[in-house]
This record gives sequence, C-alpha cells and structure tokens, in this order.
Amino acid sequence: MSTIRPLSQADHPPEPGTLTDRICEQLKTAIVRGELAQGCKLNEPALAARYGISRGPLREALRRLEGLGLVVHVPHAGARVITLSRTEVLQIYHVREALEGMAARLAAELMTPAEIVELRSLLARHAHRIAADGGRAYFQQEGDTDFHDRIACASGNPGLVQMLRGELYHRLRMYRYQSSQQAARPAKALQEHEQIVDAIAERDGELAETLMRRHIRRARRAVAEQIRSEFEQPIHFVAEENR
Repeated sequence: MSTIRPLSQADHPPEPGTLTDRICEQLKTAIVRGELAQGCKLNEPALAARYGISRGPLREALRRLEGLGLVVHVPHAGARVITLSRTEVLQIYHVREALEGMAARLAAELMTPAEIVELRSLLARHAHRIAADGGRAYFQQEGDTDFHDRIACASGNPGLVQMLRGELYHRLRMYRYQSSQQAARPAKALQEHEQIVDAIAERDGELAETLMRRHIRRARRAVAEQIRSEFEQPIHFVAEENR
C-alpha cells in the first residue's frame, strides 16, 4: 500500500473534485511503483481507511483509474490492479513507434524556437540526473518533465496526445518502474533524445520521425531481450527506465 500520508477531508476542506483528484494521483503513483501490486484486489474499506477518505471520492478515483487502464473491474470480484503481460508490453512499444514517430514529424513543423530551447534545457537537466545516479537509470516523471510527453504535446494534434497520454504511457511507466531490466541504455537514450531535438531544430520532420522510431525500436529490442532472459519467471521490481 502507499506510504504517502493519508489525506483527511478535515485537514484541508477541498474544492469540489479536488479530493478525488488527489486520491486518484496517489493511487496511480502507488500502482505505477508497485506499492499496489499487479493483480491485487482493491479493497474499498481498507483503502478508504488508509487514505482517510469516504467511499464516494475513492470510488470515483477508481473509476478514473479504470479509464486510464490501470484498474480493471472484475464481475462479482470488484476492482483489481491490472496485470501486464509481456506480450502487452511489447505491443505498447509497437504502437508507440508509429504514434511518436508521427508526433516528432509534426513537432519539427510546429515547435517554436523558444520551445526548442526549453526542450534542450530539459535534456540538460536529465543529463545531470543521469550523472548524479551514476548512469544507472533514466526515469522521467510524468508530464512536462517527460521528453516524450513534450514531443507529443508539440505535435499540435489533440487526438494523438490523448492516445499517447491514455493507457499507453501509464502502462508503460508502470512496467518500466517495476521491471527488473538492467539494460545499460540511460546515456544512449539521452543521446538519442538529443539527436531527435537536433532534427526538430533543423525542421527536418522526416529525419525526426526516423530517429524517434529508431529510438523506440531500440528500447523495444532491449525490453524483448530482457523478457526472454526472464521467460516464465516472475518479474521482480526495481526502478528503471530506458526511454
């Protein structure tokens, strides 16, 4: 279960929807990190007591998480955290390759010079974090600090952004955070990100798409190799991300 301090409606009387939003985020974090394990039953009374909330906001939060593809409602059994199969993980990479390649092409056409400067600054911060961690991991937070999310948003295509920000990114973040893969790709992944930005800055949409697709394909191959090495063994969870 999550170790984050339980929220109390009496602590800070929330505006309508705020409590549900906050609980949804806490539960999402707990699922992504494996604090709520894959396949585990989400016991509403226990969760309500844990987070110090009533059942109403909790149920709404669980419904939202079901919409994000992190929770599944099983008839006569209640809500459970999803279980990601290895096949599903690889399928996510195949879909990402196509969608994010398109996003990179569009970003090359639409990003302003100021946005490109901000993107380079973001990668500089990523480089600092990788160095501080000894080059062992490249785990990006959700939202504006995520390189791939930035590129998706820069595509200017709301439908494309929604497809990527929906089940795909959340499930992928869940797998990466929890997987035991130790592939030494952080420095290489960062270099590939920088090359994509260079292509975007040159307004070369074709090259940006090619580099993005190649980048995701390499990550997928690393994941496939790791999966083969763990064939029919349970996934043991440590924080790691190659993206």
